[in-house]
Amino acid sequence: MKNFIVSPAPHAHSGDSVRRNMLLVILALLPAYAVSVLEFGWGALITAAISVAACVLTEWLVSRFLLKEQRLSIGDLSAVLTGLLLAFNLPSNIDWWIVLIGAVVAIGVGKMTFGGLGQNPFNPALVGRVFLLVSFPAQMTTWPLAKGFETSYVDAQTGATPLYYLKHMMKTGDLSVMDQLPALKDAFLGAMGGSLGEVCALALIIGGLFLICTRVITWHIPVSIIATVALFAWIATPAGMEPGTFIAYQLLSGGLMLGAFFMATDYVTSPMTAWGKILFGIGIGFIMMVIRTWGSYPEGMSFAILIMNACVPLLNKFRPQRFGEKRK
Repeated sequence: MKNFIVSPAPHAHSGDSVRRNMLLVILALLPAYAVSVLEFGWGALITAAISVAACVLTEWLVSRFLLKEQRLSIGDLSAVLTGLLLAFNLPSNIDWWIVLIGAVVAIGVGKMTFGGLGQNPFNPALVGRVFLLVSFPAQMTTWPLAKGFETSYVDAQTGATPLYYLKHMMKTGDLSVMDQLPALKDAFLGAMGGSLGEVCALALIIGGLFLICTRVITWHIPVSIIATVALFAWIATPAGMEPGTFIAYQLLSGGLMLGAFFMATDYVTSPMTAWGKILFGIGIGFIMMVIRTWGSYPEGMSFAILIMNACVPLLNKFRPQRFGEKRK
């Protein structure tokens, strides 16, 4: 007679892992990164290389000499992804030493201070980005124009991003600056100035849909962010401008697509429940549009995500009341 063996769950392994998920997110970012390299040339390559290398080195040093870990965590690719996302939030012509500082802050302060992956309350790449934005506002808001390999890393031609003109129209009602906006086709395909992660909404959408189809992320956060921004933009459309056009520019400009699909959906810093994710996305979209409309900065995605990161413990407790359930 064979023994009947009872063992605790889980009884089968799905094959999922941190390394696999990180690798899939990196692969999903590659189309957008390829466009940024084509548009910004060597600057995109240098900025991303410095950011990734500095993030990996910082995590290795902290893990090895400060936390005294026997099994180092750099093999899970989370530091590589953080470095790539940080680079996506930077101008391609920014000084190399600023990128280095941002990487050290992102990993050293935003991640390893809390104990490493899975314990950080805030998105590490955004911690590094916001630190640089507050510390070096001039360098962080000097945006190179998309000129490909015709310009060098340092001497790239700079100009305002579409969000600057959109903010001007919302504040003043002056529609004369519409001539300065890129065509919607260019905004969709990437022929405009900005950070590495702002140039091609199409590539970011393709990458985001890939993550949804492979079940790395769910639809709740991206859809709720995009829907909230579209509704807010429809209400806030300047007089005399077509609402559909204004909504399209708001959705295709800045870091909205990057934030909606790749930054806000971070496992550690986003809610676990479906309703929590929807409320999380609504909050991000609303706060971002408030900053875009009335704040000092033309962009607000980074601040909105970090603010809602702080609300995640509360959102994880929210769920609809079950039928017949008594509230405690």
